[in-house]
Order: sequence, then structure tokens, then C-alpha cells
Amino acid sequence: MKVAVYSNVRTTVSAQKSGWTSCFNTAFRAGAVMGFALCGIGIFMLYVSLLAFRIHYPAPEDWIYLTECLTGYGLGGSCIAMFGRVGGGIYTKAADVGADLVGKVVHGIPEDDPRNPATIADNVGDNVGDVAGMGSDLFGSFAESTCAALVLGSSIGMSGGWDAMVFPVVVSAVGIIVCLLCSFIATDLHPVRSEKDVEKALKVQLISTTILMIPAVYLAAETFLPGEFELRATVGLDVLTLHPWQAVTCVGMGAVGGLIIGLVTEYYTSHSYKPVRELADSCKTGAATNMIYGIALGYKSAIVPVLVLAIVVYGSFAIADMYGVALAAIGFLSNLATGLTIDVYGPVCDNAGGIAEMAELEPYVREKTDALDSAGNTTAAIGKGFAIGSAALVSLALFGAFVTRIRHASGDELFQGGVNMLQPLTFAFLIIGGMIPFAFAAMTMKSVGVAAMEMVYEVQRQFDEKPHLLDANPTERPDYDACIAISTKASLKEMIPPGALVIFTPLLTGIFFGVYAVSGLLVGSLVASVQLAVSMSNSGGAWDNAKKYIEKASPDSELKGKGSDVHKAAVVVNTVGDPFKDTSGPALNIVMKLMAVLSLDKQLIES
Repeated sequence: MKVAVYSNVRTTVSAQKSGWTSCFNTAFRAGAVMGFALCGIGIFMLYVSLLAFRIHYPAPEDWIYLTECLTGYGLGGSCIAMFGRVGGGIYTKAADVGADLVGKVVHGIPEDDPRNPATIADNVGDNVGDVAGMGSDLFGSFAESTCAALVLGSSIGMSGGWDAMVFPVVVSAVGIIVCLLCSFIATDLHPVRSEKDVEKALKVQLISTTILMIPAVYLAAETFLPGEFELRATVGLDVLTLHPWQAVTCVGMGAVGGLIIGLVTEYYTSHSYKPVRELADSCKTGAATNMIYGIALGYKSAIVPVLVLAIVVYGSFAIADMYGVALAAIGFLSNLATGLTIDVYGPVCDNAGGIAEMAELEPYVREKTDALDSAGNTTAAIGKGFAIGSAALVSLALFGAFVTRIRHASGDELFQGGVNMLQPLTFAFLIIGGMIPFAFAAMTMKSVGVAAMEMVYEVQRQFDEKPHLLDANPTERPDYDACIAISTKASLKEMIPPGALVIFTPLLTGIFFGVYAVSGLLVGSLVASVQLAVSMSNSGGAWDNAKKYIEKASPDSELKGKGSDVHKAAVVVNTVGDPFKDTSGPALNIVMKLMAVLSLDKQLIES
């Protein structure tokens, strides 16, 4: 967050004094600091933990206990992600919705105008929700996918040795190196020289890292994995014989699957393509048709990502059992450093535009930062697609680790033949698990609504009590602190109920109903969370970019441009889409992962 705050101002100055290259590079490198620092620290801490626990479990046959100790690492990552993603999402969207409804819709003042009392809270929220929240979410996915792969692959150590067992950590390390090399493409080899180069440069980053990852992982597999190694199957008593190419294939399937999901997400959320332009056209008949079109777009956008996930899961499981699914999840996150770079780039550009507006700089400065931010919005939606897809695979891999631990603790008495979904208790909790994401989304959406309503009242109160605030040159100063206090209080208070739902549901289910009920609960929550998260995130992203597309239109066009009734309809629906894409949708990643990793730890009580 500190890097993002310092970079906001530098990006604004670059937009004012320099060309497109300097402006883009400043924001992009700010994101790179976050991406590489988080990945590097994450891998370092994980490997140090592995080495520390190895002192107590030196024998390969005891490494199942070693990897079980690391589940706490994933649990810690998920708990912090819960605070960052849910709390940050409520903070930023309460301020955003309140500022837009009173400022833009009622009084017609521009976005980030310093006369709006909620402006500072909105800009702070961009850093809290989109920088800290996204970072903690993806870090949680990284930690849990690696822990799941280590638990599932702990039996590899007996035939392949230590180097083979820590192969999942090696894949993540290779990903950092590849992302570092590819980062020079956007900043040095093919720098951004005009507005049309921005989105292309960000997309090239994702594609190039994915392509280069596969040969890099192949070299790592040939180095660290023996020519042949054994893995105990998750279901049954079979021992599988695997080869390095199978591990590479699973990682490659995850990486390519993540890229496809990202590109599909871009198609549905970028104003360069038909869906968002249709959404913008629907605003001509009011907010209602815009909302109908947007919800339909979100539902439709879930089809291809879900099919891709199904293919990746089936293919990786067929190749290397649940260990293959865990490697596919790591493949999804192999370009995590690049993904985080692009995700942080967006809010940096957004806040740079806010600073330009508040500092009353020349209009061309805001136009330049808005162009950078527009590309960042699309790529942020791509990042959300990556995060959701990886969370689904991580959750499934953790479920496999859950089954593995139960079998190990019970001496193969439980789950030897797999999980029977037709067992009444399991099926009953399968249905309950499908309900959890909807209850969670309802809680987080209402939390934003309650906080936004309080924010609206506060902003309007200040406009009523200080009528000169709306003057072109106001003689009074807004009370920014009051709005910041509302967002802070709401984010801390309102995240307690959804957090308690996710944390206590698997624990209480395990205590009172046993592991069969927990298995149904996990599967149900996974299936429902994926569909809901994709549709909500893409609907919100599409509404946001449809609004920006209308703002770029000229007053003489059919869309009328800023300040028109068409634009006001887009703004109203975008305030609904904001908690869709930045609070409830992405936070469902936490539901999938945190419930799974909690049940993994709770199994010790049930064994």
C-alpha cells in the first residue's frame, strides 16, 4: 500500500510532464514491486518453514506429518485474505457508492472532485480493497495451492527424495524468474507510445509469461524430478507411477486454462468488444434495461470458464490423480507476479486520476490517466478471472488433501473408495454447502448497502449545511474525516457476520455431523461459489466499462456522453456493480478456500 500511495503522485506527474511511456512505466513498475515482493516473501517463508519442520521429521516416511504442519501456513494466508478482501471491499465500495450517488447523480459534479466529502475515502478505499485485498487473496491462493500439493505429494518423497517432494515450490520459484524476464517486454522492448498500446502491452505480459512458463517448468521437472517416481492414489490403495512429463503437463494445463479464462473475461468486460457495447446501448432506455442486460451478461460469461475448469480438472486428475489437480492450481498461479503487477497497476492509475482532478491539473492529464485506468479495469477483470479459477482448483486440491489426511489418520478405514455423494448425510450437506455462497454474498452486499446509505446521508448533510461547497470556487472545506470514519467503522463491523459464517460452518459441521457431512459441504460450496463469483465479477466489470465507454462518447452521438441521462443510468447501475465486482464476487474465492483449509485442520479432531 505504501508503494501504491507514493506511485499515485508520481504517475500523475508523469502524465503531466512526460509521454505515455513514462506514465505507463511508473504505474506498471509500482505494481511490479507488489507482485515480486509478495511472491518472493511467500516462497521464502514457505521453504524456511519446510526446512524447519524437516528437523523434526527427517525420515521420508514421516513427511506426511511434515506437510500437515504446513496447513497452518495456508490457513494464515486465508484468514488475512478474509480481512483484506471482505473488509477492504466493504470500505472501498461504501465510499465509492456514496460518492457517486450524491456527487454524480444528484449534484452532477465530476468523479474525484475535491468538493465531494467522500472523495478521500474513495481514494483510500482503492488502496485498501484493490491493492491490499487483491494481494492477500492471491497470496492465500498461492499458499494453499502449494500446501495442498505438498500434502498430496508427500508420498513422493519415499521414492523420489526431498527435491521431488518440493517440486511445487520450485514451480512457483520458476514462475517468478519467468515473470521478471517478461516484465521488460512492456517497459523496455515494446514500450507504450500511445493510448492504443496500453491494453495490448498488458495482454502481451500475460500471454508471454504463460508461453514461457511451460518450457521453464519442463527444465525444472527434468532437474528436480527423477525419471520415475511413485505416488499413492487419493482413492483406493493403488500406487501410481509417474514421470516428469506428466507433472509438466498438469502445470501447463493450469497455466493455459488460466490464460483462456482471462481472455474470455476480457471479452465480456472490455468495451473493445460487443457485449459491453451492447450494455452501453441498453442505457439509452434507462437503468432497468442496463441492469437486465448486465445480469444476463454475467450469467453467460460463466459458461466458458466453467467448461475450461472442468476440462483442466478432468485432464489433470486423469494424468496424476489429485496431485495433478494441485499442480494445475499452481500452474494457474505460476504467473502470479505478473498478475499482481497488472492488478495493482489499475488502482494506481485510478488514484492518479483522482489526484489530477483534486489538484485541478489540465484536462489532458485526467484524460491520460483515465485511458490508463480503463485498460487497468479490463486487466483487473482478467485478474479476477485468474483468482476465481485458481481458487476453484485450490479448493478442489485442498478437498483431495482433506480426504488424504482422513485416510491416513483412520488407517484407510474411511474414504477408501472415495466420497459417496449418494449417502444421505453427504448429499444433505451438499445442498447446504451450495447455499453458503449465496448467504455470504447476501451478507456482503447488504453490508455495502448499509454503509453506503450512511455515507449518502453524511455527504448530503454536508452539502445541506455547507451550501457553498458546490460553488466553482468553494469557500468552505468538506469534512473528509467523517466519511473516512464511516467506511472504517463499517468495514470492521460488517465483516464479522460473513467471516463467522465461513469460519464456523465447517468447524461446527465436523464437530456435530462428522467428516462425511464436511465432504458434502465442501463440494457444494465449491460448485456454487465458482458460478456465482464469475457471474458477479463479470457483471460488475462490464457495467463499469460500459459507463466509461459512455463517458468517452461525444455529446452529439447516440450515447450523449458525460452528464446525459444515458450516463446517469449507467452510473446508477454501476453503483450496483461496484460491490458485485469488488466485494461479493471476489470474496467468494475466500469462501471456497477458507472452508476447505479449515476442514483440513479440523480433521485432526475427527480422526
